[in-house]
Amino acid sequence: MTVNLEVAEGVGTIRLDRPPMNALDVATQDRLKELAEEVTRREDVRAVILYGGEKVFAAGADIKEMQGMDHAAMVVRSRALQDSFSAVTRIPKPVVAAVTGYALGGGCELALCADFRIAADNAKLGQPEILLGLIPGAGGTQRLSRLIGPSRAKDLIFTGRMVKADEALSLGLVDRVVPAADVYAEAHAWAAKLAKGPALALRAAKESIDAGLETDIETGLAIERNWFAGLFATEDRERGMRSFVEEGPGKAKFL
Repeated sequence: MTVNLEVAEGVGTIRLDRPPMNALDVATQDRLKELAEEVTRREDVRAVILYGGEKVFAAGADIKEMQGMDHAAMVVRSRALQDSFSAVTRIPKPVVAAVTGYALGGGCELALCADFRIAADNAKLGQPEILLGLIPGAGGTQRLSRLIGPSRAKDLIFTGRMVKADEALSLGLVDRVVPAADVYAEAHAWAAKLAKGPALALRAAKESIDAGLETDIETGLAIERNWFAGLFATEDRERGMRSFVEEGPGKAKFL
């Protein structure tokens, strides 16, 4: 398999495994969608890590495979391509990307699907599709501009240039930069902490933020209000408030 899933102590690691550069061919895209849907369903997975290994996250699409596709073929394939990445964004649990080495093209777009991005100090990110006479096709024009703003996104997409980890951090493209040897451990610590949190409240927070960003503020407030009120019907809310009253803040243990 070109993408594998490992689950331990509530954390699911979706690992790209297509040496040497984790090029995202059609089979890898389809497998990514399958595993995103699997971790969405599985109750034993409470947080997710996207990881490409110690050397590279993903260097982009499989250009040799794409070169053989004509317009008619890509009209059909482009929806499946986007659906595979959208399946990752729809995971209703905290998702962190552990970015090592290159995260270019589709690799950068995959990292954009996460809620949080931890990058190695030697990471390089970018959307170089323009250098092929193309534009990003797996969500890059939309997710990148929403994350870092339209003018910064246009700079990266128009030029196709790569940015090193420190610039990616300053742009807001990644959220934390750590030594390369520590990337997975840092991502796992982030995921493991949230895996112990209240699953429904985390889902409510994620969906309220993501859905609210796509609409006007009044609709966003209605989404928040409905989730907020709904959480009062959960055992986690009872457990959290009881622990706060009896033991003080931050000591609740959620199932």
